[in-house]
Amino acid sequence: MNDRKITNQDRALGRRIHKLRKHAGLSQEQLASRTHLTQTHVSLVETGKRKASMTTLKKFASMLGVKVKDLIPF
Repeated sequence: MNDRKITNQDRALGRRIHKLRKHAGLSQEQLASRTHLTQTHVSLVETGKRKASMTTLKKFASMLGVKVKDLIPF
C-alpha cells in the first residue's frame, strides 16, 4: 500500500467514484472486473483508504463514461 498520507480530498474522490459507479448501475465487482482491478482495490479507493493513481482514475473514468476531471470533486 502507498505510504502517502490519505487526505480529505482522497475521501471526497472516493465518494464521487462511488456515486458515479452507483449511478452507472455497477457493483464494485463489476467495476473491478472491467478495469482489471480487484474488488478490494475499488473498495479501498471508494472509502478513501487508498490513493488512486492516474492510471486507475483513467480506467474508472472510461468505465463510468466520464472524463477524469469529472471524478475529481474539488
